[in-house]
Amino acid sequence: MDGMKTWYQSKTVWGALIAVAASIAQMAGVDLAPDVQDDIADLAIALGGALGGALSIYGRISASTAIGRR
Repeated sequence: MDGMKTWYQSKTVWGALIAVAASIAQMAGVDLAPDVQDDIADLAIALGGALGGALSIYGRISASTAIGRR
């Protein structure tokens, strides 16, 4: 592996989470087609990235110490 990414940027993680959720939904009587599961995974990745970026900005704005070099 060349680079690192956070867990919420991984299609594999989101695919697994959505597959588990789809299985639970199917047991409850709701059927999600594979293409719908793929769309949900893509949306979750986009939302996860946006949330991560927003959280980073909020963290920097609300920080009580400055960034600097030593």
